[in-house]
Amino acid sequence: MAREILPVADERQVRAYARRLTLKYPGRLAAALALHGLSAVAGLTVPWQLGTLVQDVEDGTGANVALVVAGIGAFLLLQGVLVRYAVLASAKLGEKVLAELREEFVDRVLALPLSTVERAGAGDLITRTSRDVDSLSRTVRHAVPETLIAVVTFAITMGAVLLVGPLLMLPMLVSAPLLWVSTHWYLKRARDGYLRENAAYADMTEGLAETVEGARAVEALGLQRRREERTDRDIARSFAAERYTLGLRTIWFPAVELGYVVPMVATLLVGGLFYSSGWVSLAQVTAATLYAQQLIEPLDRFLMWIDELQVGGAAMARLLGVANVPDDREPSSARPSGELLEASGVHYAYREGRDVLHGVSLTVRPGERLAMVGPSGAGKSTLGRLLAGIHGPRAGAVSVGGVPLVELPLDELRGHVALVTQEHHVFKGTLRDNLLIARPDADDAAVREALAAVDSLDWVLALSDGLDTVVGSGGTAVSPAQAQQLALARLVLADPHTLVLDEATSLIDPRAARHLERSLAAVLQGRTVIAIAHRLYTAHDADRVAVVEDGRISELGSHDELVAAGGSYAALWSSWHGTPTPSARSTR
Repeated sequence: MAREILPVADERQVRAYARRLTLKYPGRLAAALALHGLSAVAGLTVPWQLGTLVQDVEDGTGANVALVVAGIGAFLLLQGVLVRYAVLASAKLGEKVLAELREEFVDRVLALPLSTVERAGAGDLITRTSRDVDSLSRTVRHAVPETLIAVVTFAITMGAVLLVGPLLMLPMLVSAPLLWVSTHWYLKRARDGYLRENAAYADMTEGLAETVEGARAVEALGLQRRREERTDRDIARSFAAERYTLGLRTIWFPAVELGYVVPMVATLLVGGLFYSSGWVSLAQVTAATLYAQQLIEPLDRFLMWIDELQVGGAAMARLLGVANVPDDREPSSARPSGELLEASGVHYAYREGRDVLHGVSLTVRPGERLAMVGPSGAGKSTLGRLLAGIHGPRAGAVSVGGVPLVELPLDELRGHVALVTQEHHVFKGTLRDNLLIARPDADDAAVREALAAVDSLDWVLALSDGLDTVVGSGGTAVSPAQAQQLALARLVLADPHTLVLDEATSLIDPRAARHLERSLAAVLQGRTVIAIAHRLYTAHDADRVAVVEDGRISELGSHDELVAAGGSYAALWSSWHGTPTPSARSTR
């Protein structure tokens, strides 16, 4: 797998959750089952009436055919009405259960530790929130109610056969061993097969997403062939997983087909022998044979949907598995005694044994503006995520006010430190809704002030509906730069004490970004700002500059101090600003 895959719930958890959801609405469930039962009973009167008619013909008694036909028609009409309301009741119950399940899944996803989301990657989460949710939707909407209908109809029909003639139940049980053995064989293998199928699909989705998102890098570095090989391997694994589950079905389905055709034939043959021996009447044989034929439909329905239940069960296991992700923080009762942000001897590794930060120590004073600069891959963004509490260090500690960030509840942590990166998402809804995510109780005046602080009020008010303009999927298009401004406006509304800005203005025109950062600086006066940037005017305006190289802070000081020192920062400033370093001038 290209990424760590999120956990999957075990069968016990799935059964317990399904049982809890099913029994959460006992009244609705009982009503649906009662309606299905009544519709099955209404359908069972037809074979009984036909059996009676055949017996009357054999006995030579005067049967009123018109009356029998009218009775059959009446019961069929009654069955149709009952089925209609039974299906409606089942559908309403299914939609209610599905809505709750979706809401709970969204709650679990939103509660996931960000460090876990980043390690797991997008592929697995995308597959769970799309493919698995769709699979579970089909199961809840169709498979569960259809299975309930089949079980109720089968039980009532078997009860009717028992009342017609106990001896005639025997031929119906002929295929029971075949159905039991084949179904048990299938169920024993299906769950793991479908889990492997979904995991392989998630891996394939992850690989394709990486290739599309990094298309420019792939082209620039000549990685096309390597990415094609990765895609081919992922497709091959997905193909093998789907071929396995298809193989299970090609064995199980024929056995099932044979299993529910045999009883009708056996009932007709054995019933004929019993009739010849005088053990049963012709009416009983007729009714039992018709009941055996009626059993085909619910049994076929049950065995057809049981496969969909396995797909849904695997999807539910993956959706419930999100709740098994361990929390990455252990909240304590301690509360910060200030806003002093400290990193002490911090080590961090994305892969075990490969540290990307090596004993970093840094103190950021309240109200200070600190810029972090350095070459790509030096560890700036990783350090920023640790300072924002996204990741916990492998060794060492990161604390605010003397309390480790990993011991603060997430809601409280975000009141102290917040991270804004160059990756932003515009949610489907109005612009106002997108901003109120940060502070739901903010009024329009506060929203306008936040937009003005990030130089975006003019273009927002110029839209056709202003703050009520619908953006996101299917709405008014928002450019990447505008999306970045909206993210910064959210930050202004959220009003945390410490901000970690990781290339937060990278998508905005350099001249506009310069103006924007100065506007933000005025709004964020008195707050701690840690800016990770390649544009060195950010460092020039900062109180101090930290130069990160090879996972360590190699230089720390003000802009003027570091330029005068003639080290790495001075060389970086010289190359960016186009002027020689002090040491270079002194050698001329």
